[in-house]
Amino acid sequence: MLSVDLLALLAVAAAATTRQPTTRHDWVVLAVLLACAALHLVFSRWIERARRDATGLPHLDLCSIWIFAGSLLLPPPLVGVLVVVLYAHRWWVVGRWDPFRPPHRGVFTAAMMLLVALAANVVATTTGLRESLAAGHLEGPWDLLGLMGAGSVYWTVNTALVAGVIVLTTGARTNLFGGPLDNLLEAAQLSLAFFVALAVAWWPGFALPMVVAAVALHRTVLIHQLELAARTDAKTGLLNAEAWHLQARVELNRTRQRGDALGLLMIDVDHFKGINDTHGHQTGDEVLRSIADVIRESVRRGDSVGRFGGEEFVVLLPGAGRDESMAIAERARCRVGLLGTGAGPVRGLTVSVGVAVWPDVPEDTVEGLLAAADGALYQAKRLGRDQSRAAWSHQAPSVRSDQGG
Repeated sequence: MLSVDLLALLAVAAAATTRQPTTRHDWVVLAVLLACAALHLVFSRWIERARRDATGLPHLDLCSIWIFAGSLLLPPPLVGVLVVVLYAHRWWVVGRWDPFRPPHRGVFTAAMMLLVALAANVVATTTGLRESLAAGHLEGPWDLLGLMGAGSVYWTVNTALVAGVIVLTTGARTNLFGGPLDNLLEAAQLSLAFFVALAVAWWPGFALPMVVAAVALHRTVLIHQLELAARTDAKTGLLNAEAWHLQARVELNRTRQRGDALGLLMIDVDHFKGINDTHGHQTGDEVLRSIADVIRESVRRGDSVGRFGGEEFVVLLPGAGRDESMAIAERARCRVGLLGTGAGPVRGLTVSVGVAVWPDVPEDTVEGLLAAADGALYQAKRLGRDQSRAAWSHQAPSVRSDQGG
């Protein structure tokens, strides 16, 4: 993070010495973009606070609408001014009310976006796109290529810096480049930013109506984020029980239609009550989060992992037969065991796993598969814990329903 801050300072110094002239029109464009960004943030500040509080997780801000537009229109020194003033105002309106966001993170975000904006500005200047916008006359395909190049560099540098700091600070190796919806949102911002640039190039006042579009996009993003929060377990970040059940019913119906297999794992943390009694509930929550991360990393892409309740987790394995389901169960169990040998607050962590596979287990409902996996899980408990047991190897309880689903 300090390296990015230092690079941003060097970039500002380099931009300050650029020989590109700064005209009165450039200052007008800067003022208009800052005014529109300020209006956007003021009108959507409650939305941004709600997004921050919905999950407590990092999320995309919507400043790129104005920053990318400035990268296409302004000389490098004014691009720096735009980013610094915009994020200072954003901190004043939103960030200073966040007791869990330390100031250095806000500085890092501003420094990162400064590097991103200047990189896109170099492409826009080199390809002649900025000159075409200033002249109010675009050259068709060539300027479209310049726009795509500037947008690609903007996204690439932004993503690389975010992924790098996530890896260095958390060691995570998954979901570094955002999900499909995150990338779609970023593409929508960059597209809207181009039309902001077109409007400002035609006449700066035309940027004002774009504030309405930006606020509307902000509100739509909040609705989606609240939907995600309603489906997510707050302690572990996994699907909650209701969302997982819904996903499982849909997947079971698909599996029947395809005539394929469907694996289901039920995972229970061994002696978890002792962890809470000995180390406290905060440590217990930390253990649950760590185990949830290990399970998520142990399954395949596309598998559904949920928190079933308390210290129990469930995993849905579309297309997985007996051998693959057992292999995934054993991989998750062994990795949790390795977690318990590390430097964490609790040593000797183990889990027991029950495995059920449709149609080997002749159950017609998700509840029936869960009951079969639960029976296998308790057999693993009775046999000494820290092992995986399969429902087809013994008689599991049956919970049938004529309703299907």
